[in-house]
Amino acid sequence: MCTVVVRWGEAEPVRILALRDELPGREFDEPAAWWPELPDVVGGRDRVAGGTWCATRVSTGVTALVLNRPRKRDADPGAPSRGVLPLLGAVHGADWPAHVGLDGMASFLLVLARPDRLATWEFDGEQLTAAEHPAGTWMVTAGGPEDRRADIFLPGFSDAEFPDGWRRLVEKDPPRDDPEALVVRLDRDGVVYATVFGELIEAAPGRLRLEHSRRPWAGEPWDRLQVG
Repeated sequence: MCTVVVRWGEAEPVRILALRDELPGREFDEPAAWWPELPDVVGGRDRVAGGTWCATRVSTGVTALVLNRPRKRDADPGAPSRGVLPLLGAVHGADWPAHVGLDGMASFLLVLARPDRLATWEFDGEQLTAAEHPAGTWMVTAGGPEDRRADIFLPGFSDAEFPDGWRRLVEKDPPRDDPEALVVRLDRDGVVYATVFGELIEAAPGRLRLEHSRRPWAGEPWDRLQVG
């Protein structure tokens, strides 16, 4: 996951945009209840590691998302995959750190969005730092403040209605080879990272509304999934 926008407020469903930037050839499955041991958790499934970048627990309305961070790009041998983190966050909430060993993991930012709370945890490869965010519209990216996406795009998302206005912002420009772009296709010495998936999520306890697309910039209809 490389760009996340969250809007939350008391007595309102959580509303989320999640854009995943990844190697285009890395296969994944679209959102569903893929984990038999977690029957009320819905998310896309990475076919390589079996985890996810975004997961929602339908019964509680909690959504957890993980973004890579550049401080420590590669995990040590035997360390857990970052793909387990959204599953742990969706199920255990703020208590997720008690259920995984962080030693050796690659750096990340974990976003936990509930109807009554928005919290993030940043791991730089050594230290885990938590933060709480008041009600409003927030944007976080894999590159952090350095990629300037939040400076450029957050005002537009703050003013736009969900979901149609947010979708129009994603569809405004095609993918560009520019780390400041919202939708990207970045070529770094022949290695391509691109926006491969987009999701619009509205979650409340017992109810999930999800729209998703493998070409979120293209102006084509997004697929819909509704639970509850």
